[in-house]
Amino acid sequence: MSSIPKDRLQVALCTREYPPEVYGGAGVHIEHLARALTQQVDVSVHCFGKERDDSLVGGAYQPWEGLSGKGPHLAALQTFSVDLAMAAAVEGADVVHTHTWYSNLAGHLAKLMYDVPHVMTSHSLEPLRPWKKEQLGGGYQLSLWAERLGAENADALVAVSRGMREDILSCYPAVDPEKVHVIYNGIDTEAYRPVTERNVLERYGIDPDLPTVSFVGRITRQKGVSHLLDAAEHFMKGSQLVLCAGAPDTKEIGEEVASLVAALREKGEPRIIWIPEMLPRKDIVQILSHSTVFVCPSIYEPFGLVNVEAMACATPVVASAVGGIPEIVIEGETGHLVPFELGEDVFRSPASPPAFAGDMAERVNALLSDPAAAGRMGRASRARVEQEFSWPRIAARTAELYRSLI
Repeated sequence: MSSIPKDRLQVALCTREYPPEVYGGAGVHIEHLARALTQQVDVSVHCFGKERDDSLVGGAYQPWEGLSGKGPHLAALQTFSVDLAMAAAVEGADVVHTHTWYSNLAGHLAKLMYDVPHVMTSHSLEPLRPWKKEQLGGGYQLSLWAERLGAENADALVAVSRGMREDILSCYPAVDPEKVHVIYNGIDTEAYRPVTERNVLERYGIDPDLPTVSFVGRITRQKGVSHLLDAAEHFMKGSQLVLCAGAPDTKEIGEEVASLVAALREKGEPRIIWIPEMLPRKDIVQILSHSTVFVCPSIYEPFGLVNVEAMACATPVVASAVGGIPEIVIEGETGHLVPFELGEDVFRSPASPPAFAGDMAERVNALLSDPAAAGRMGRASRARVEQEFSWPRIAARTAELYRSLI
């Protein structure tokens, strides 16, 4: 590879998500990583979707019109058409850094065509998300292929947690362990901080005087929403659950969650406030700031950025002990971890869903019934975020990785 100055590398970040089209943790990560990296390298973002009025965006791409039509498998083919456009557009970059399987093929092609390093961040792994077959049909096999191709040929892989590093090496044993580097996700501690305003609570009918459990996430098997609703039946009386959950992966799982919510409302406890639309960040921050406890019932979570967001708002977390979550939530200090034993079904459900839900409810109730402990853990949560998950620190480590490959 060519020898170039190491002070201002030209880096192409390739991603499906970028503001304003963000629907998950990977999109949030890219937004802040790109801006923090500008202090270290020159950044050009290449993303899916409509053109952006953003100086960092080098290109935004739509699927080929010839691939329009019905059928879940077409989504994967449409993704590959965008990857081809991206690969053509990143010529001239010194490093190409891709995020999620949606852009891995673009990075691999760029590596072959331009003889530049391909860095691949794994925010999740397709082999560990078998429920995606419900969404993509035969296209799931294409997503598996693209991710494996990228992982086995990348010059460096970024794992967002130590747990994710272990998963990468387990799923892709051909990957050289020395190429896999752990760099955590980060958070904007100014955007996510405790606030006192209550106008969002008033808008949605959230009672600020009740002990409050909150959840923020998409309705997908991965996020464990149904397990949370099973646990909610056992939450402390007089509490409320604020469910910020939308964008179901499939019609069926959306209907399943709606049925569980309806059943809980019939019983009257806990009080349920379900907000199905995607809320702006400032609204989420207000809900998190006024929550007694945040719950993350995920059955798979390579990192779990939403937990960091809640902790930054000084809210303790009760979360499944899966993936990277135990590296974020410190048991007894910033919240509680719920033991998780993997079952044998195709969706990677817990071995005993009733036991998992019961353990979750027990830990949530421990904080609902002890406001002093919840407050103490909330303050410790905020301090941990400030110390471990700041963007300048993460950007510096990422830029250092780039330079090591040149």
